[in-house]
Amino acid sequence: MYTDTDRCVRAVQSKDARFDGWFFTAVRTTGIYCRPSCPAVPPKVENMSFLPSAAACQQAGYRACKRCRPDTSPGSPEWNARADAVARAMRLIQDGVVDREGVPGLAARLGYSARQVERQLNAELGAGPLALARAQRAQTARLLIETSELPMGDVAFAAGFSSIRNFNETVREVFALTPGELRARATRAGRREPRIPGTLSLRLPYRAPLNPDNLFGHLVATAVPGVEEWRDGAYRRTLRLPHGSGIVALTPGPDHIGCRLALTDLRDLTIAISRCRWMLDLDADPEAVDGRLRTDPLLAPLVDKAPGRRVPRTVDAAEFAVRAVLGQQVSTAAARTHAARLVTAYGEPVADPQGGLTHLFPSPGTLAGLDPEALSMPRSRRTTLTTLVAALADGSLPLGIDSDWEAARARLNALPGFGPWTTEIIAMRALGDPDAFLPSDLGVRKAARALGLPSTPAALTAGAAGWRPWRAYAVQYLWATDDHPINRMPAEGAPS
Repeated sequence: MYTDTDRCVRAVQSKDARFDGWFFTAVRTTGIYCRPSCPAVPPKVENMSFLPSAAACQQAGYRACKRCRPDTSPGSPEWNARADAVARAMRLIQDGVVDREGVPGLAARLGYSARQVERQLNAELGAGPLALARAQRAQTARLLIETSELPMGDVAFAAGFSSIRNFNETVREVFALTPGELRARATRAGRREPRIPGTLSLRLPYRAPLNPDNLFGHLVATAVPGVEEWRDGAYRRTLRLPHGSGIVALTPGPDHIGCRLALTDLRDLTIAISRCRWMLDLDADPEAVDGRLRTDPLLAPLVDKAPGRRVPRTVDAAEFAVRAVLGQQVSTAAARTHAARLVTAYGEPVADPQGGLTHLFPSPGTLAGLDPEALSMPRSRRTTLTTLVAALADGSLPLGIDSDWEAARARLNALPGFGPWTTEIIAMRALGDPDAFLPSDLGVRKAARALGLPSTPAALTAGAAGWRPWRAYAVQYLWATDDHPINRMPAEGAPS
């Protein structure tokens, strides 16, 4: 995108917010960088240059614009629509892997040498993994400075900086303001959300349009009691994080998702934000998705009726895989019951002074010790579950945001009891493959038949070729034709 100068210039001159996060405009005469939709008067074309990331801008010596705050724009949708090494690396960097494990840890997860990872990221993003992680630390620091009253020393270490000096220098270099000036500016602008003791409040931006109905409806209708709930207009759930646990409350808004986080260790802030954005699919590009799906005249009316549907994902791929097996060939209510029993027996207790959350979902290591005879399900499904848990626990089945989608499918299909539906639902909601497809799903087949589409799995797969690479989104539109709780915004008193 950023190499198409004419297209970038048109986006900047029209202040097109659809391209925020796709590229950044560096202004040579002022030394600042902006998002395409910056409200300031566009610079002269000869003074513009275009870069693929905030890190590349910062590395080139540009500071963030104080008006459009480009570091807070939604992430590039490209990283969640691809499965190559660069996209997987970006998802891992956003998840805080470089801060926790360094560049060698990032390279090891990708199966490349550190030199190869550095070369590929520099070639495509104009910055290496350390610079990209530094830009993310700066953004996290800004969030904490502007939305909390934490002492600056606590902000520095929570954001991942190794020293107060490095924190001060980075903030001053990136934002052309000291940490204290940033906080004072936020207070004057009224950017702080109402505070609840022990929580951090922030806003998660997204590209419009966003239809929250199926997103929050699905999460709440399938919520596991004790782990998830709908309370006071917010979806709440517990989080298992590298340094402790957390509780998040997510509230849909007209131009952002309200996010309240309670963390046992502030070092987990970056990863908690990343996982919430991932779960709600907030970095998607609805214009591109809906534009492709509208090319099918049978699907177009569904898109036009409620554009901007997202794919509800998960904060933990292993957790979702377990829940997918528990949900095989049973109702949504029965799947919730099975999962709740596992949580009660094996989950780690948490304290929730704000609501009814009681446990973290049990880890694969903990579930590896479960007694199959205690599971009230058919013996074949017990075998499927215990085999899955063992593979997750011993590392032979790595599932996560960095997974190679096709390799993960092959490993899942090799497990007993895994058919196309289970594998594809995991690929869609746990791994984030935007082209995962469920032609055998009863709801999809019913919707296809009503629309005049082929309804047998083979014929529907062939007919859906024109929806690629966004078939996972097409599934959301097809599901939405049914009057099911997963398609409706929850009301108070919804399952919790």
